[in-house]
Amino acid sequence: MKLLPIRSARTRVLLLALSAAFVSSACAPLVLGGAMMGGAFVATDRRTSGTQVEDEGIEFKTAARIREQVGDKGHVNVNAYNRMVLLTGEVASEAERARIEKIAGEVENVRHVLNETAVLGNSSLSSRASDVTLASKIKISLVDARDLISNAFYVVVERGSVYMMGRVSEREAKRAVEIARGVSGVQKVVRAFEIISEEELARLTPKRVEQPSK
Repeated sequence: MKLLPIRSARTRVLLLALSAAFVSSACAPLVLGGAMMGGAFVATDRRTSGTQVEDEGIEFKTAARIREQVGDKGHVNVNAYNRMVLLTGEVASEAERARIEKIAGEVENVRHVLNETAVLGNSSLSSRASDVTLASKIKISLVDARDLISNAFYVVVERGSVYMMGRVSEREAKRAVEIARGVSGVQKVVRAFEIISEEELARLTPKRVEQPSK
């Protein structure tokens, strides 16, 4: 049987999203990134490579320390972008909520903590699966927007609430939020962007990379 090449950017992103849904942990929200431009794939990040590695270390250390302190009493997810930590999920009390924020703030190189956890019982597997689907839809919508580079946006979904991270201009931020709000099932959109100027954006935007013709 001959396999046909996948030419649609929308289809490719959907397949990537579905793959991520299967390999990601059931207790974590889906975070999506990636950009398709005119048949060319743009693998880029507006952070430096050093900052990307630093963010990975921040996520690992923060999650490990919270897990040591909270254990099975809560369901806390950690995402870091440019040394800003986003905490989502559920905790048992306001005291625990304050406690995990303090833990995150004391991790090396963290410059800011956005604590979006809620005092609730742990979310169900069906709720988390719904979040995975919703995140996929949002990312596909961002890819479809020709005036945005979807790789600039990190999308985290928790109980229908959408958290958007990234180094973007105010114009890009407003457009992305507008797109996310238009996706069915979104309860609210929280901006967690680092706003940059249009001049800086121009310096960071990669030139279009064309695939060689066959």
